[in-house]
Amino acid sequence: MKLKIGHLYPDLLNLYGDRGNIQCMKKRCEWRGIEAEVQEFELDDPVDFSTLDIVLLGGGSDREQMLVCEKLRGIKKSFRDYVEDGGSVIAVCGGYQLLGHYYDTDDGRIEGLSLVDLYTEQGSPRLISNIVIQNDALKVPIVGFENHGGRTYINGNKPLGKVLYGYGNNEKDKAEGVLYKNVIGTYLHGPLLPKNPHVCDLLLANALERKYGVNELAPLDDTQELEANRYIVDRFVSASDSRKD
Repeated sequence: MKLKIGHLYPDLLNLYGDRGNIQCMKKRCEWRGIEAEVQEFELDDPVDFSTLDIVLLGGGSDREQMLVCEKLRGIKKSFRDYVEDGGSVIAVCGGYQLLGHYYDTDDGRIEGLSLVDLYTEQGSPRLISNIVIQNDALKVPIVGFENHGGRTYINGNKPLGKVLYGYGNNEKDKAEGVLYKNVIGTYLHGPLLPKNPHVCDLLLANALERKYGVNELAPLDDTQELEANRYIVDRFVSASDSRKD
């Protein structure tokens, strides 16, 4: 079996160590005997989504987002077709914002791709925090770090998780990220996947099911990763609960 991972515009959208997410997906495939090919796309490169199994859209500054969005609008239909066909996407921070209809900033509106029914508005202050969220379909909480000025509203879509500690999409609705078909949008970075191997495996399983009709992954020894995850949960969630008591 083989999965092809497309990394869109890493020269512009790699503000939060998104290559770490690529390396995590690649190694967890290799450890299972699954071939993983990574293709990086620069701004002027054509993107054939029909050849891709997973797409990573990382984070960047507002200026870089504007540059990327101008390019993405030219391939918007093929990107949407990929998403609607069940293609797997992980979009982080600025990439998450680009999935929606728009991002209103002090310098004007950044038109999004409208791949998911959501929108973002700039707010103040920046939301900066360690963050822990809970997705009831996953046995282990999801941990990460958030640093964003945007407030994202996902309308009727399902969030990636409920905020146990931190701010999340907009600091009001106690939800973080979005799940749409096989798309994951999130403000969690640091990077996200090495801290959360269960999220990485969710992406891989979805991609394998779409391509081969098989979504069972051989187990890996994630003892160290899960211990690190538990440390974050205990440090922030358990400590916060103790103070409330």
